Amino acid sequence: MDELKKHIVKLREDFSKSALDESELREQPGLQFEAWLSEAVKAEVPEVQAMTLSTVSDQNKPSSRVVYLREFENDCFWFYGNYDSRKANHLNHNPNACLNFFWPQLERQIRIEGVVSKCEEIYSDNYFNARPTESKIGAWASKQSATLSSRKELEEAVEQIRLQFAGQDIKRPPYWGGWMLKANYYEFWQGRKSRLHDRLCYTFENNQWKISRIAP
Repeated sequence: MDELKKHIVKLREDFSKSALDESELREQPGLQFEAWLSEAVKAEVPEVQAMTLSTVSDQNKPSSRVVYLREFENDCFWFYGNYDSRKANHLNHNPNACLNFFWPQLERQIRIEGVVSKCEEIYSDNYFNARPTESKIGAWASKQSATLSSRKELEEAVEQIRLQFAGQDIKRPPYWGGWMLKANYYEFWQGRKSRLHDRLCYTFENNQWKISRIAP
């Protein structure tokens, strides 16, 4: 344990791959996000769609988990899951949430804050219908965030659902669907030498986006 602690303390990464200047930014943050996402895809960043979703419980306790971005447009970002899960309960209580993308290969982060609402059912239906069969079965079988007595309990539930829907189209469960985060704040973070990172932000004020730089 002591050696591991010493190893962690000594870890250093002096970022030097790029810079971010105001003159390079798009006027609209959604376009800037799309540009950086495109560069991450071209760089073959693994799990480029993975983002950390942070929520707050009714006891004001924060919680984070990694989810996948599935759609985005007009400063809206879609993700999907179980409407009875912990994150769902948090969002029902407090719809303010934060998304964070981290692409270490490019030494970049994007933080997006906004208000979350359940998306229209057509989005949920279309996404669910496009999922692999095993994922559809899993959505029916798993009571996400509920306590399990064992792995066997989950596996038995999966087999039960598999038999139940044998030879049928598997429709979306009523307790499963999507959310949409409507952004009101973006931060684009580019790693720089000596921890003097570039942090350029978009804040939505008076029906327009205001760009500012904040200290690293």
